[in-house]
Amino acid sequence: MMYEENLHRPINTWNEDDRPREKLQLKGKHNLSDAELIAILLGSGTRKESAVDLARRILELADNNLVELGKLSLSQLQRISGVGPVKAITLTAALELGSRRQVSSSKTKKKVSTSQDIYEIFGPRIGDLNHEEFWLMCLNRNNAIIGTTRVGSGGISATVADIRIMLKYAIENYASSMILCHNHHPSGNLNPSNADIKLTTAVKDAASLMDIALLDHIIVTDSSYYSFADEKML
Repeated sequence: MMYEENLHRPINTWNEDDRPREKLQLKGKHNLSDAELIAILLGSGTRKESAVDLARRILELADNNLVELGKLSLSQLQRISGVGPVKAITLTAALELGSRRQVSSSKTKKKVSTSQDIYEIFGPRIGDLNHEEFWLMCLNRNNAIIGTTRVGSGGISATVADIRIMLKYAIENYASSMILCHNHHPSGNLNPSNADIKLTTAVKDAASLMDIALLDHIIVTDSSYYSFADEKML
């Protein structure tokens, strides 16, 4: 039986190599479509559709884009017919792990050399959030990453970041330099606000008293970024 003929039948009646779980075991994870991978997470469909059918419908509501799917809240997912709390939580957790995996992979870079390096670390982590977060990265004298930490989390339009918390983290980690990063959401406007500029200047001045250099301040969205250093704003 061809795969297309299986689509609206219960998965347990499909040929073994067409069932998502069995297909993953037999052919490997890279041979599964996004819908099939999501179907494994869902575990089951509804009386009228298989888990794969339900997964396809979920993807369609997110324009078949996993980044857009990751932006949906638990309540938004549960508005989809056939998706209850358990399925919504499972899907959200899996998408968040995928996002964190990207960050973990990026952190294997020993050194930060360009603003693009910084964006590759923070973009996947905070670029698509529906609220603003402010992060700090500390570096040693060789521009190798010592660590990163969230220093502020706010509402939809603003984030409060405490300079004292930033300096405390930098000093405790013996940082020679540091980089700031925050996201602009949901507007996607990358231009720094007056508050962004004032905060950057204040952090730079305070850090210099401790002989710590502020190398950059990056503003990220899920598709692009603005670098204070690249734009000669530092």
